[in-house]
Amino acid sequence: MTPTELKALVVSLGMPAFTAKQVAQWLYVKHVSSIDEMTNLSKQNRQLLAEHYEVGAMAPIDCQRSIDGTIKYLFPVICDSAVKNDTERFVETVFIPDHDRATLCVSCQVGCKMNCLFCQTGKQGWHGNLTAADILNQIYALPEVDRLTNIVFMGQGEPMDNLDAVLRVCDIMTADWGWQWSPKRITVSSVGVKDKLKRFLDESPCHVAISMHSPLHEQRVQLMPAEKAMPLEETIALLKQYDFTHQRRCSFEYICFGGLNDSPLYGREIVRLLEGLECRVNLIRFHEIPHVDLPGSDEKRMETLRDYLTAHGITTTIRASRGQDIFAACGLLSTAKQQEHRNIDITT
Repeated sequence: MTPTELKALVVSLGMPAFTAKQVAQWLYVKHVSSIDEMTNLSKQNRQLLAEHYEVGAMAPIDCQRSIDGTIKYLFPVICDSAVKNDTERFVETVFIPDHDRATLCVSCQVGCKMNCLFCQTGKQGWHGNLTAADILNQIYALPEVDRLTNIVFMGQGEPMDNLDAVLRVCDIMTADWGWQWSPKRITVSSVGVKDKLKRFLDESPCHVAISMHSPLHEQRVQLMPAEKAMPLEETIALLKQYDFTHQRRCSFEYICFGGLNDSPLYGREIVRLLEGLECRVNLIRFHEIPHVDLPGSDEKRMETLRDYLTAHGITTTIRASRGQDIFAACGLLSTAKQQEHRNIDITT
């Protein structure tokens, strides 16, 4: 809740208006997990709050640890969804330490509507949007929360498809009354949902990352069905209306598939598309998922593509592959947990 909402809440319960500021400090500065920990509130007011509300912090129920330090957590969630049944839902959050940086990859939906060919989350179908509380809890209840330096909305789901909740979390993370993070520490990804992407660019100062994966329309349609309604060319045309020469950064995520999208032809098309846009490209190794026959690119081809793009003025990096010894790709752990919950043998 925002301070305005907290003020309305406490006043409705007959508490002094200044109590809202105290509650906000306990939530967003001290990160308490229960109302009873708000010790500068009277016992009576704490009891009154607890009768109607809870902090909402829920610890992860499972985790997998990689030898490289990456940790994938599984969180239970309560979806804000029209898809109702008795099945418990889970989302994944990945903590990625790297020397003096520690990045958290958060999820914003249970499943995803975009159904990208290479993504396990899309195979789950869509089961609902996470509430802002569900998203924030992945940060709030993280055991390593004090080590975090960056957050990326690159987990399960399409952030622009749940934009209200994503914007609320970004506001809480960057507000003076909230976590007081710089917007430069937060990156929100998208396949390019045009109207929602424009709204995000207008309303949030956080970084944006576009999932490209192919610069060719017909091929991108095969990899990412959303290309039919949201062509990459139109997404890039929209991005060119904004200024990325200062603090805000625009980047493109590009999974390399061996012999499929990693040749010089694709480099030329990427250069053509991105001409005039201040941006960078991150090349990503493909993490294989079950029943998807897509080859990963080898190191040499990725380096050749990187060098071509860099030579043509586009800052390009090859993202280090992390968590290969665990369920590395988004959606694998939650799919396994979901099937376990339904007593389905995931080997079949």
